[in-house]
Parts: sequence; structure tokens; C-alpha cells
Amino acid sequence: MLQPLDDNHFMKLALQEAQRAFDADEVPVGAVVTCKGQVIARGHNLTERLRDFTAHAEMQAFTSASEFLGGKYLTKCTLYVTLEPCVMCGGAAFNTRIGKVVFGAFDDKRGFTKFGGSSPIAHPKTEVIGGVMKEECANILQEFFAKKRE
Repeated sequence: MLQPLDDNHFMKLALQEAQRAFDADEVPVGAVVTCKGQVIARGHNLTERLRDFTAHAEMQAFTSASEFLGGKYLTKCTLYVTLEPCVMCGGAAFNTRIGKVVFGAFDDKRGFTKFGGSSPIAHPKTEVIGGVMKEECANILQEFFAKKRE
């Protein structure tokens, strides 16, 4: 019998997307959306390339997932993202009604868990898990910004 894939497996795939952003000189955040244990969408930051401040990894992945499913609601999906979503992406997650959000590194300044009062800015039915592979997810961001300061 096949073992179900765990959160670490999908976070590693999100980290691959973050590496793609890093290699393109974008802030290295990556995301994947899964449905029934299968990856249906991937995304990484494209804000510099597209000159679009809304082109975050999560937004890219949400758009791709909605296109794949043929609808705007992602109720049976999970978002895996290497950095805690910002308020904009948290609002988008709310509107997609995504079933679960799993993030790696916490964003102590701009993360969506900081602005939602006692709970994150998330749909009431959305499960939120933070800190999955947080060291690995934080390391790529720290490396990127260290290179920028050189």
C-alpha cells in the first residue's frame, strides 16, 4: 500500500520553486497547490520580471490551480508556500476558500497571522499550519538578502 505524501514532501517542491526565483534574482518564495495528494499548480515570485507587485508565488499558484480545476474555489486543495503569506495573499487565500495553507518560515513583519487578530486572515474552514521546514525556508531568504547586501 502506498504511503500518503507528507507536508515535508510538498514543501520541498515549494523550495524548488523558491530556488527558481532565487536564480532569477527574485525574492525566493515558492508555492505549490495540491489536490487529492497531487500537485496541480506551482509558482514563484515574479514581481521583478513582470514589474507587478501582486505577482507573488501564492498568486501565481492560485491562478494556475483555478485554471487547472476550471473554477475559482480551491476548497479541496492545499497551498504549500515557503514564507508565511502576506496580507494580500492571505486575502486571496480567503477568497479561494482553500482547504489548507501550510507555510515554512514565519514573516514577523508582514505575515497574515499578524493581522488577523486571534486567528490568521483565512476562511473559517481553512486549516493553517506554520513552521514546516522553517529553517530550510528561512535559509534561502537569508542567503538571498545577504547577497543583496554585499
